[in-house]
Amino acid sequence: MINNLYETHIQVTNLEQSIAFYKKLGLELSYFIEERRVAFFYIGTDRQLLGIWEVPQGAVVRKRHFAFGVDLEDLLHAIEWLKEKGVEPIESFGKQPIEPLVHTWMPAAAVYFEDPDGNELEFISWLQEEPKDIGYVPYLSEWIKLHRQ
Repeated sequence: MINNLYETHIQVTNLEQSIAFYKKLGLELSYFIEERRVAFFYIGTDRQLLGIWEVPQGAVVRKRHFAFGVDLEDLLHAIEWLKEKGVEPIESFGKQPIEPLVHTWMPAAAVYFEDPDGNELEFISWLQEEPKDIGYVPYLSEWIKLHRQ
């Protein structure tokens, strides 16, 4: 019945700042409604949607997490790519953002960062190896070494 996640929505404090941020990531602004303080972006060739809604001044943003699927080749350069765009990757699972991390139960490699309102974003790419519970989240280079043994 369910084939994909068609759209997701987040809250932001400054719509124009967030529009600029998501454009910087390469998303296509598809619809902007000034009077409702909302903007929609297309994601990927399937045109899934990200809605960003500005909260009233003084309201608290309910922070969210979601991941953008990317090709592994792009993920390998994601940390540098983000930094070039002025976006700092963040620590996750106690690991510094020096290379992608691996969720071994999937397995998938990931890099984490935040938007201007602290919504936690992720670039993620499926890996070809079989899932393997090793009890921690390794760097991608560690994961590769484990599978060469």
